[in-house]
Amino acid sequence: MKARGFFGFDKTLAVSAVLLSCLGLVFIYSASSYSAEIYFGDAFHYVETQAVALVLGVAAMLAISFVPPEKIGKFSVWLYVAGLILLVAVFIPGLGVESYGAKRWINLGFFTVQPSEFAKFAMVLFLADFAARKGVHTFPRALVFLAAGGLVCLLLLLEPNMSITVCVGAVTFVMLFVAGAKPRHIVVVLIPVFVAGIALLFAEPYRVRRLLAFVNPWDSPLDEGYQLIQSYYALGSGGLFGVGLFNSRQKFLFLPFAESDFIMSVIGEETGFFGMLAITAIFVVVVVRGAVIALRATDRFSCYTAAGITAVIAVQTVFNIAVVCGAVPPTGLPLPFVSAGGTSLVAYLAAVGVLLSISRYANSSVFLPFGARVGKWFEKQTRERADARTTIRGNARARDSAHMERAHNGNAGAATPMTAADTETGA
Repeated sequence: MKARGFFGFDKTLAVSAVLLSCLGLVFIYSASSYSAEIYFGDAFHYVETQAVALVLGVAAMLAISFVPPEKIGKFSVWLYVAGLILLVAVFIPGLGVESYGAKRWINLGFFTVQPSEFAKFAMVLFLADFAARKGVHTFPRALVFLAAGGLVCLLLLLEPNMSITVCVGAVTFVMLFVAGAKPRHIVVVLIPVFVAGIALLFAEPYRVRRLLAFVNPWDSPLDEGYQLIQSYYALGSGGLFGVGLFNSRQKFLFLPFAESDFIMSVIGEETGFFGMLAITAIFVVVVVRGAVIALRATDRFSCYTAAGITAVIAVQTVFNIAVVCGAVPPTGLPLPFVSAGGTSLVAYLAAVGVLLSISRYANSSVFLPFGARVGKWFEKQTRERADARTTIRGNARARDSAHMERAHNGNAGAATPMTAADTETGA
């Protein structure tokens, strides 16, 4: 595959991802300035960390965009193994950092890293490479595919990190479907997974309390239901147009994790329904461009990788917004590109770099607008059906002609002795 020029990638995707990241800086400052001033003595504490991550992330995005997809695929196994090692490292005493009863971070001295943010994208690369080389059309291979994703889910559950586990599990099944697994195989596996999920939900008391708080948060307004109620207050105060940028009232220590998991609540309070709609629209652009890149991919690995990365962004975005709005039980799932978290931002921008690489190295013959691509696909399907019907009719006519010819030959062979006998009799 021949690469395009320096800016020969999907510029719409790149601009949208960077725009979300920059908007994240603005709302992180708005949501965290008060709490950061109290706890760290610096209103820009979270913003400064996020700005450094943004620079590193954009650099990684541009650098990876120049790496051919096939070279990325060659390192997929090593990246997957490295991701597993990092997930195990959080349990090493002195290295892993425990916060709020969970071990999800690694202390590197001058900063901490959350391995799950990198591990989920490493898993996507490995699953895409496996599906491209081995396929998932048989049930045993589909099970191996799911086992690779399940191992990541198991390590995430041990942290524990139920929200990221659900996200990774959902992405694994999306990739299994995209890779061409038979629907009956997916259904057979989904049933025990669903039962196991229900069992895990009731295995931990805090998960049950969160579920009950989701059903009616006002039953525990100062405990499990507190965060969701404060999110409702923020969204209700925002109305259609919001209370104005930097004018949030819930950020004054009323809304927990306002700069990370519930940053969309602050966005809704300050910019209103239409502000949330605008942010969501940018996410839709990112997801659509990712899907388009998957459609335009020239090989299986690139297609599955683009689909997997896009699925991670889509699933986590939908879950985060659903939690903020009270559509699903509260979970600690940050909003991609926007929420505070340097590891998350670098990981997502690097993943976007992989998407840009796939778009950069796509053949120009298939690098078409989405509508044209879909139109050509329907045209191809119509032409193939027409050719199939023509072939069937031709084969039918050929069979009929062959039957008629055999029947004619049989009749002629049977008539010949009679004619000879008649001739002898007449003689």
